[in-house]
Amino acid sequence: MQYQMLPQINEKVSKICLGTMTWGQQNTESDAHAQMDMALASGVNFWDTAEMYPSPPDKDKQGSTERFMGSWFSKNKQRDNVILASKMSPMSFLRDGESRFNATHISAAIDGNLQRLQTDYIDIYQLHWPERQANFFGQLGYDSDMAAQSLEDLTPFLETIQALNDEIKKGRIRAYGLSNDTPWGIMRYLWEADKNNLIAPITIQNPYSLLNRLYEVGLAEISHRENVGLLAYSPLGFGVLSGKYLDGKRPAGARLTKYDRYDRYINEQAQWATAQYAKIAADAGLDMAQMALAFVNSRPFVTSNIIGATSLEQLQSNVDSISITLSVEVLEAIEAVHMQQPNPSP
Repeated sequence: MQYQMLPQINEKVSKICLGTMTWGQQNTESDAHAQMDMALASGVNFWDTAEMYPSPPDKDKQGSTERFMGSWFSKNKQRDNVILASKMSPMSFLRDGESRFNATHISAAIDGNLQRLQTDYIDIYQLHWPERQANFFGQLGYDSDMAAQSLEDLTPFLETIQALNDEIKKGRIRAYGLSNDTPWGIMRYLWEADKNNLIAPITIQNPYSLLNRLYEVGLAEISHRENVGLLAYSPLGFGVLSGKYLDGKRPAGARLTKYDRYDRYINEQAQWATAQYAKIAADAGLDMAQMALAFVNSRPFVTSNIIGATSLEQLQSNVDSISITLSVEVLEAIEAVHMQQPNPSP
């Protein structure tokens, strides 16, 4: 395994992060425990979850993922060997539909996270997506409705930062990060923190894969110059970059077979690009999924690559991608496809 140092908390985190959002929907509690056992044994010491999980969101199942992790921590007494990240999610069915990034709701959310996880601290606490309207979750344009929203109707950035800093002082979180945010959003957090001599975010969790490299356009320089690392999610595009959906295939039990709402990675342009990446992998004698993950692993702005799996075989294969170094020829071929069809799955 490879590791990178996290700023502020001075901890080494594995370049591969264990993603957990299927636990409670596609995976049982025993499945989840087996994945945690394997991950830690493989050197994966960085795990990510959220109060909203499992995904797709389900009011009746909300929190199951954290509860599965909590029962594992209780049984194995390994909490201090894991760098744990979780999130506050502004979902309509949480906190009576009034979930805001203010001190009251942040405190209430963390109360729930800690109880379910059976721990007294979270290493990195993330804001799952902006409270404001913005172009995330596949939206490319910034439309008039977004522009019409007044910041006066939202929790002030400074209030959110102060609340998170207070939680750090209490020892309930050690650091905080953003997720699904924009260049303007992260720079606003950084500016407010610097202006008021407060602790700033250290990570941002956004999508990044061969099918979605938009992070490179406006956010990669922020990662480099402001020391805010990317926690890359959906590095396989909901499994599309494994090749299992090529030629219209829908394997039984697979995520896109079960949940057809997630179609951003299988539009016509994405299917063309995926087929090209499959050919590159085959010509190089590489497993396609491992090639896609190795590409993400190699990016200098990526602190950790969040992998998800529904089976132990998938998990081990994904973890093993850390040992793969892509050749110059493979990287050039990938770049040629990207130039022909950039970012088909924003």
